[in-house]
Amino acid sequence: MLDTTKQSDPAPPQDGPGPSLDESLPRRDEPRGCLFALSQPPLMIFLAVIGSLLLMASLHDLLLL
Repeated sequence: MLDTTKQSDPAPPQDGPGPSLDESLPRRDEPRGCLFALSQPPLMIFLAVIGSLLLMASLHDLLLL
């Protein structure tokens, strides 16, 4: 079973080594966009299956018909 207990207080933010434009503003994580979604294995498997079906259909049309 997973441990689903919640902490009463979150951990304080840690300042890591890295450039920041303004030290007075809190750091924000960059939003994950389309390239992050394309790197997911289930999506890549789905796209590979669809691509292979399209490839087989096009080869069938070109070579056998």
